[in-house]
Amino acid sequence: MFSTWIGVVLLFAFFGLVALVVVGVLPRGDTYEEKRAQVRAEKLQTAREESTRALTTYAWVDRKKGVVRIPITDAMKLTVAELAQKPPSPANPIATPEANPPSQSVAPPAASPPSAPAATSPPQANRP
Repeated sequence: MFSTWIGVVLLFAFFGLVALVVVGVLPRGDTYEEKRAQVRAEKLQTAREESTRALTTYAWVDRKKGVVRIPITDAMKLTVAELAQKPPSPANPIATPEANPPSQSVAPPAASPPSAPAATSPPQANRP
């Protein structure tokens, strides 16, 4: 009986020692998230460089149609100058929705509201 207990304790100790050796051999720290963060930062930097280049440089968009890309500051100046030449015009009327849309069926009121009661004289008190 005692030898069985010693065998079980030695078996647990052996598995514990194997686990420590395996964990000790593995590298410390996980660099997976650091690599992903670095890739995301590089993609963000590339996207920002492309958008900055697109917003600040001249380039052909479609040479056959004669469409070009101009810097956004120049485009804003041209737009403001174009709008300054146009006379102001009134805005379109605002369309309001109907009170009862035709697509919804509305039941007619059950009864018309009562008309105002006829004027009657106040009750008179009995005098002796």
